Amino acid sequence: MQHPDNISDRRPIAARSWPVWTAAARRLALSGITPNQISVAGMVAGVLAGAALASTAWTDGNWIRSGWLAGAVLIQLRLLANLLDGMIAVEGGMRSAVGELYNEVPDRVSDSAVLMGVGWAAGGDPLLGLGAALAAMLTAYVRAMGKAAGAKMDFCGPMAKQHRMALVTGLGLFSGLAPAAWNGALTAWAGVGLPAVVLSVVIAGSIWTACRRLGRIARQLRENTKQGVGP
Repeated sequence: MQHPDNISDRRPIAARSWPVWTAAARRLALSGITPNQISVAGMVAGVLAGAALASTAWTDGNWIRSGWLAGAVLIQLRLLANLLDGMIAVEGGMRSAVGELYNEVPDRVSDSAVLMGVGWAAGGDPLLGLGAALAAMLTAYVRAMGKAAGAKMDFCGPMAKQHRMALVTGLGLFSGLAPAAWNGALTAWAGVGLPAVVLSVVIAGSIWTACRRLGRIARQLRENTKQGVGP
């Protein structure tokens, strides 16, 4: 959901220059759909993704696979909304006074819903899901505080939003398509379900990301001070 006031503060996304998405953004803008509406639609997709992932804990057979695959697809729809809302807002000249709120709040809801959904999923751990959601929020908090202090928005990884969602999408595809014996073998090897492993990676990676961003932001603020640049 990228529609900040300062174009330099946008998350770098290579797909933004792809003709297919440029054309899609243009058509959406002409249809009268607003960036904020797309942001909300992305949040709905994120919440539904979390629900689909969590449903794997109380279903069986093909329904489990369907839950994992639906979660993976909905996560990608959420990311697509994140891409298109900013393209319409910036390239389409449809920014709004509350765009920054729609840029950030739905993202936090979506992240929390997806990661907590993995926590409640088959093979997951609710406490790890909560921990992953909080760790993901920490990375966004550090980025926002850096901007408030006068630094540029820092979207570095290794566990930024796109990395977290890629990891969970991979989990959904693997769990939905791989033979059940593979999941069983991985669980036996790790001692816990694959979703719990993924959440642990998200937590560790998010904490690392938050620390890395803090360091980069601190260096930038010190450099700004030396150059006499205010917030």
